[in-house]
Amino acid sequence: MNAKQLLKGLFIAVPMMTLAACSSTNGVDAADTTNGGSATAGQVAGSDNGVEIDGIERVKSPAEIRQEQVAALAQVNMVFFEFDDSRISASAAEVLQQHADFLVKNPNVTVTIEGHCDERGTPEYNIALGERRAKAVVQYLQNLGVSGAQLSTVSYGEEKPLIRASSNEAYAKNRRGVIVY
Repeated sequence: MNAKQLLKGLFIAVPMMTLAACSSTNGVDAADTTNGGSATAGQVAGSDNGVEIDGIERVKSPAEIRQEQVAALAQVNMVFFEFDDSRISASAAEVLQQHADFLVKNPNVTVTIEGHCDERGTPEYNIALGERRAKAVVQYLQNLGVSGAQLSTVSYGEEKPLIRASSNEAYAKNRRGVIVY
C-alpha cells in the first residue's frame, strides 16, 4: 500500500517537475542552448529574437546619403529679392553656395529654379521679373561650377505667393527664387 502511494506521488511529481524545468530558461531561448547555453554579450537577456543591439551600425548607401542631403537642402531652398530687383544678395550667396557644392558633387541631380514675385505690378511684368530672378539664380550657380544641364527655370510671377497678405512683410517673402529638387 505504501508502494502504491509512492508510485502515485511520483507519477504526479515527475511530470510537474519536468514542466517546471522546461518553462524557466532564465533569459536564454532554445536556439541559444545549442550554442553553448548562454546569451552572447551583444544580445539582450530575455529577448526571444536574438537580435544584437550593440553590433555594427548599418552603413548607408550613397542613394540614402544623397536623399538626406537633398532633404537638408530643401529646408534652405529659397533666396529672397528686393522690390523690383533680380540681383543676388549677399545673404542669398551662402544658400546658393551650399546648393552649388551639392550639385557639383552630384552631376546627375537636376533642379528647377522657380521665380516668384509679390502681387504688385501687372501679371505680365511679374512673369518677366520672375523669369529674370530664376535666371539670376541659374547664372550664379553656373558661376559656382554647376552644369547648365542640371538647371531649368520656371516663372510663376505672382501666381503662387508664399504668404497671402498685402503687407510689406508678405511682399518680402513672396519675392523669391526657389530651388526645387
